[in-house]
Amino acid sequence: MAASQDSPALRVVLFEDSVLLREGLVRLFDEAGYTTAGAWGDAHDVVTRVSDAHADVAILDVRLPPGFRDEGIRAALAVRAALPHVGILVLSQYVEGVYARELLAGGEGGVGYLLKDRVTSLDEFTDAVRRVRERGTVLDPLVVQGLLSARPDPLAALTPRERDVLTLMAEGRSNASIAERLFIGVGAVEKNISAIFAKLGLEESGTEHRRVLAVLAYLQHP
Repeated sequence: MAASQDSPALRVVLFEDSVLLREGLVRLFDEAGYTTAGAWGDAHDVVTRVSDAHADVAILDVRLPPGFRDEGIRAALAVRAALPHVGILVLSQYVEGVYARELLAGGEGGVGYLLKDRVTSLDEFTDAVRRVRERGTVLDPLVVQGLLSARPDPLAALTPRERDVLTLMAEGRSNASIAERLFIGVGAVEKNISAIFAKLGLEESGTEHRRVLAVLAYLQHP
């Protein structure tokens, strides 16, 4: 849907390492009446680029150079923190639940997570961009299915000691403080935290982000 003559065109920036997909998306946005304010193959200086482009929505591949691991999702989170008014739409080759939960953790809206090979409709994709701009949440059905198919009680696998550690983590305590409260060594605390991360399926993300997600799981638990 093209922008009306009375309203400015929606401004999009794109971070995608595949030249063919990047150029294809730029053409798609042009057909939709959106303005592509920037298109890059990496996420270098992502916050500056997005800010300088006065973007309404930033679209990022999850895996970008140089490591092709989680550079895109880290960039998305950086933009989210620095420029909360900018909508974020992440594209991924696979359903990666850890990244989806991380992106949604704030609960503010204005985010989307779509699978690349399911982006086949011009209208549906450009509508997803528009909904993200309007502070909606857009998730690929397979991503939703993956999130809903998780264990109904993700804390059920934790031992009593691991639950104690997680409770103190939720209180914002450091590892040293947890060790002091439970009368165990810091090494034992770290071992328990590693087990919590593994049992909650948080193996793929950075330590600090996994800690936040573990606490989020605890706070959401009935």
